[in-house]
Amino acid sequence: MSDNAATQAFLQARQFLQNHREDYATAYAGFQWPVLDRFNWALDYFDVMARGNNAPALWIVEEDGREEKLSFAQLSQRSSQAANWLRAQGVQRGDRVLLMLANERPLWEAMLGLIKLGAVMIPATTLLVGDDLRDRFDRGDVKHVIVGHAHAGKFDEMPGQYTRIVVGADVAGWQRFEQAYEASADFTPEGQTLASDPLLLYFTSGTTSKPKLVLHSHQSYPVGHLSTMYWIGLKPGDIHLNISSPGWAKHAWSCFFAPWNAGACVFIYNYSRFQAPALLDVLQAKGVTSLCAPPTVWRMLIQQDLAAWKVSLRELVGAGEPLNPEVIEQVRRAWGLTIRDGFGQSETTCQIGNTPGQPVKEGSMGRPLPGYKVVLLDIDDQAVEEGEVSLELGDARPLGLMLGYAGDPEKTEQVMRNGRYRTGDVAQRDAQGYITYVGRADDVFKSSDYRLSPFELESVLIEHPDVVEAAVIPSPDPLRLSVPKAVIVLRDGVEEGPEAALSIFSFCREHLAPYKRIRRIEFATLPKTISGKIQRAVLRKGEAQRVAEGQRGEREYWEEDFPALAKR
Repeated sequence: MSDNAATQAFLQARQFLQNHREDYATAYAGFQWPVLDRFNWALDYFDVMARGNNAPALWIVEEDGREEKLSFAQLSQRSSQAANWLRAQGVQRGDRVLLMLANERPLWEAMLGLIKLGAVMIPATTLLVGDDLRDRFDRGDVKHVIVGHAHAGKFDEMPGQYTRIVVGADVAGWQRFEQAYEASADFTPEGQTLASDPLLLYFTSGTTSKPKLVLHSHQSYPVGHLSTMYWIGLKPGDIHLNISSPGWAKHAWSCFFAPWNAGACVFIYNYSRFQAPALLDVLQAKGVTSLCAPPTVWRMLIQQDLAAWKVSLRELVGAGEPLNPEVIEQVRRAWGLTIRDGFGQSETTCQIGNTPGQPVKEGSMGRPLPGYKVVLLDIDDQAVEEGEVSLELGDARPLGLMLGYAGDPEKTEQVMRNGRYRTGDVAQRDAQGYITYVGRADDVFKSSDYRLSPFELESVLIEHPDVVEAAVIPSPDPLRLSVPKAVIVLRDGVEEGPEAALSIFSFCREHLAPYKRIRRIEFATLPKTISGKIQRAVLRKGEAQRVAEGQRGEREYWEEDFPALAKR
């Protein structure tokens, strides 16, 4: 397949989804992944789309009001300069390059340049230190580093021979990335890029073990994110803000591939500390049309009088963890817009989602997205209505699925056995094909003889007006095996004490069946991964240890502490 044929195959697949943006049935039935042999997304698609294209591609707004905006044509030129300069520094096809940059312009220039070179990018959050960083070097086989100058010191004791490139200021012993702007913008690739060549290596945020190394190709993320583009509902000319930190797969999802697949502008708002009113001001002032935010941000936004901001938003989506129905309803009342949930992983692009123009069922993640054939499996690998979310492989293998776990063929085989890829997440499917999240396979627990979903109970808890966040875990119990315990964060101004606990216990009695009721409450900070996901495994381990030692948390309350509850 010639480069031109590959580009045309990609464009045809993209246009099919754009044409059926609000016609899910036709899109799902008729979509086919493009069959690609040689394909380099930055050269064969981005540069072609960017030629003479002065529409905004990247718009960065700072907390102090400073901003910069680059067109597609400018980014095409700058990334070719970056590719030429990086090649002169020794970066070659297949080399692994660790990127530790904030949401700053050189991040996008470097990523496009590295794609053009055929290098393998290892995105890394700026929060990494010590052992986590050494793990990236040891298992990632890092040959080059591009880092913001404020974080260059983290590499002082990192052994090995690797190219050191710094952004933003001079650092002794490092090359300045800004020198790339003096390089030629006439880039000629050395050899061809196979669509199956490796492109991205993600270290997933581990909670109980070392991070897995998720390896993606030149087609699995660039082309695979056509499904993500379709879920978000992006159009050419949209201004899309995705609240995500560089270093995580979701950043590549919605701050890079999905918007640019649609010809939309990537909008970035940088701040030192999140403040909901400031974000809302920016949304209103800059005319942002599409917003993707994690549940934590949505929960903070609904603490404001959203209706007071006259936004230009058309599409709202949430990702990272499932959204609770109460959050969705509050936003709908304020703006007349429905936040549409979606589901995917670092290992995939968006697999399941509520798509534009389709009915949204309360609590549901939506339906399988074009290109994904989803089956729910029980422990015996049989298809069921409630089971582990899995993807059909073979001829149905989605293009957005990873190549595998780098350096771990056994783990790869484990999750891709018997012709299906297993996500580790449990869900239910209804008669209309809508899929509702239940929880991680290792988060669901039994109380008495009932199987309980933490997510379901958490969704009820945050309907209480004083609860901002909640995580439900099993608390060992000699009679019931375990009872549901909620670790809760209250809204500002509410005292963490018996009065709040009694109010929440009473609320649960009114809104939950007896076998699902929260029996224990603890007010505490929720442990999270650096990507923002609640570490329920950490909470479960600590709870099991405390109960075994006959101890309670400092601010923990049990139903039995309130005799008045028994009379209700």
